[in-house]
Amino acid sequence: MIEIDCMGEICPVPVLMLKKHHQAIYRGEKVLLLTDHSCARKSITEYCKQTHLRCSAQEVINGVWEISIEA
Repeated sequence: MIEIDCMGEICPVPVLMLKKHHQAIYRGEKVLLLTDHSCARKSITEYCKQTHLRCSAQEVINGVWEISIEA
C-alpha cells in the first residue's frame, strides 16, 4: 500500500501527489491518502470519479480524513 501524507497541504497539492501514483493504482496498488483539509477530500473524490477509481473517505479524527483509493 502506498501512503501519501498530505497533512497541511492545500489544493491542488493532494491531487497532484495522487496523480504521481496513477499508474501504480491501475496496476493494482492501493493508496491511503491522509489530509486535514476538507477541500482536498472533495477534490480527491472528484478526481477519482473522473478517472474511474474507487475511493472512500473516513474522518478518523475531527478534521482529519483517510482516503482509500484503488482501481
